[in-house]
Amino acid sequence: MITIYHNPRCSKSRQTLELLNSRGIKADIRLYLEQHLSTDELLDLLALLNMTADQLVRKSEQYFKDNLRGKALTQDQLIKAMVENPKLIERPIVVADNKAAIGRPPEAVLEIIE
Repeated sequence: MITIYHNPRCSKSRQTLELLNSRGIKADIRLYLEQHLSTDELLDLLALLNMTADQLVRKSEQYFKDNLRGKALTQDQLIKAMVENPKLIERPIVVADNKAAIGRPPEAVLEIIE
């Protein structure tokens, strides 16, 4: 099963979904801004991505700039912020066969699928 953590307002997310569709790859779409991730789900994604919370957080988001930038936050604090404010999570994330990749660029997800 393939899952895409998708934000339809994000051009890279739309491009990644289009890329999957164009290759006949059917993915379950998780609209993570509506269906928030739990702390455990986010921890699982971080493990699959082999990333830290600091690497996955979107530092360009307004919430980050207004509330988090310049603060010495622990990984747990960043994870809590991402769970409570899912716009802070880098996107899109595609998960397939216990592997995950961020679709930046969209073609990056093909490494875990093909």
